[in-house]
Amino acid sequence: MLGFRKLQLEFACCALKGRALSSVPLTLYEDRELKVEGTGFTRKAILNRPKSLNAFTTLMVSQLHRLYQAWEDHPDGAGDRAFCSGGDIVRIYELAKEGNMRKCKDFFNKAYRFMYLVGTYAKPHVALLDGVTMGGGAGISVPGTFRVVTDKTVFATPEVQIGFHPDAGASFFLSHLPGYLGEYLGLTGERLNGAEMLVAGLATHFSVSTRIELIEERMGLLVTEDPSVVKTALDEYSDVAVPDAKSSLRRMDAIDRCFSKETVEEIICALETEAAGISDAWYANTIRKLKEASPLSLKIALKSIREGRFQSLDQCLVREYRITCRKLSKKFSHDFYEGIRARMIDKDSSPKWHPPCLEQVSREIVDKHFLPLGLDGLELELPVKQREAYI
Repeated sequence: MLGFRKLQLEFACCALKGRALSSVPLTLYEDRELKVEGTGFTRKAILNRPKSLNAFTTLMVSQLHRLYQAWEDHPDGAGDRAFCSGGDIVRIYELAKEGNMRKCKDFFNKAYRFMYLVGTYAKPHVALLDGVTMGGGAGISVPGTFRVVTDKTVFATPEVQIGFHPDAGASFFLSHLPGYLGEYLGLTGERLNGAEMLVAGLATHFSVSTRIELIEERMGLLVTEDPSVVKTALDEYSDVAVPDAKSSLRRMDAIDRCFSKETVEEIICALETEAAGISDAWYANTIRKLKEASPLSLKIALKSIREGRFQSLDQCLVREYRITCRKLSKKFSHDFYEGIRARMIDKDSSPKWHPPCLEQVSREIVDKHFLPLGLDGLELELPVKQREAYI
């Protein structure tokens, strides 16, 4: 189960079968940032790092990976491990400045491997997204079986605004959204609320935030490995969700017309053409966000999402890892570090992108981010054959 509730990230897995459950949660591990609870066959790991929006670290995601494997293989919870925490993306920035690229790559390697595990999990996985769900938070929830959103949910993939690219499996799940909504979200970083996530297909259920504790309790009492039983239980708490009149989803015709264009330049041109002569805040906001983002990241993001339409989750993660390694290396641009500096360190919101404009971003530079790593490092290795055989 994953989600931000009162700035608290929760993970849980409905890996339940066999015998009666205790409704009283047992604390298996606890410190100031992490807590692991269990009720019978249910396991829940709660992240509590509000100052960093619950960003996870290399060690944290490694422990989660091992814990999830233990839950999958041992329904009684055998193999539960303790957790500890470290830095967040700012720490990645600091490690890179120190020249410790191995640790930077190790973080993303372990994170992507865990996201693949969530996306191929053999037992029902329920994510409660009751608050901010961005970047890696989406990566370790959206690929799972069920995603419950609320009136407090805020979703976005804003990576291009910090000179990065939609990763953590985003090129997979964005590319499978209706029409060209994935391109719109990935290139603008536009936010969606819970109702919009449900309508777009990013969520499976919508409920009001005040019911989250009831849903948690209901999930903890289930004794099943049958996804249909879990779905029926979640349906009991579901509400009707309708995007409001200002929702971007009510602009799907314009999104499809503009974001279906072949290049970023053509997308912006189409938006500006449609916006000419009218006063429309949606067009103005969309164009502004595109022009504020890293030009190189925009072109990489568009190509990555387009390729994602024809690839499986594991193929998308391997491709994203290649792009990430190139971003970390500064071989073609320093945009990732400049974006973190401008948005998260100095907070001057004035990044100096390189190249500075779309016209200077060549197709050759973009394509090089997608090539096999070769001398740039080892490829991301995912246990595809083992997972396919397992599930």
